[in-house]
Amino acid sequence: MAYPGFGGYGGYSGQMPGMQMTMGQPIPGAVPNMPHGGYAGYSAYSGTYSAAADPMWTYFSAIAGQDGEVDAEELQRCLTQSGISGNYSPFSLETCRIMISMLDRDYTGKMGFNEFKELWAALSAWKQNFMIIDQDRSGTVELHELTQVIAAMGYRLSPQTLTAIVKRYSKNGRIFFDDYVACCVKLRALTDFFRRRDNMQQGIVNLVYDDFLQCSMAI
Repeated sequence: MAYPGFGGYGGYSGQMPGMQMTMGQPIPGAVPNMPHGGYAGYSAYSGTYSAAADPMWTYFSAIAGQDGEVDAEELQRCLTQSGISGNYSPFSLETCRIMISMLDRDYTGKMGFNEFKELWAALSAWKQNFMIIDQDRSGTVELHELTQVIAAMGYRLSPQTLTAIVKRYSKNGRIFFDDYVACCVKLRALTDFFRRRDNMQQGIVNLVYDDFLQCSMAI
């Protein structure tokens, strides 16, 4: 089976209501020259970045320690100072924790600069997607709009699953930007976890209990 959203973080596979797109048109919020549903790759951290070569290094290096990595609290400060959330509320510490878990391939509990750049591309796409439906710039979207975005990202979920997601991330019938991003992160991370264990790509896996706990507790 083709896993929705895998290899990318927020590219549309469909079209949002009121949004006209033609074949070959760039996806809103996507990294330039990036294939639909994909993200640009980055070389390993070398410690030789400069603000002139990469402006994002300014935000990251101001927070990162000697090891060139950030933990959840440092990531929260870094993203807040960068202003990537725009007029929306800054990301909560819990959301920053699951952001790190999504890209923590070496299980250090921290994020390097390359992972930070991947996250930045993801957040930029997700933010653009959110702004498309948050037309009144209230910082929230309605429940049915969240399900539209999830479907537009390629996820084909049952009504029961969508209901569970809405209940988990809504507050008083609305979804705030931070909760929306947390939802996107968790969907992406869980899909990645499942896909890597689905050797036959049939949407079925056998999980060891400990493996399941490691994934669910980390995310």
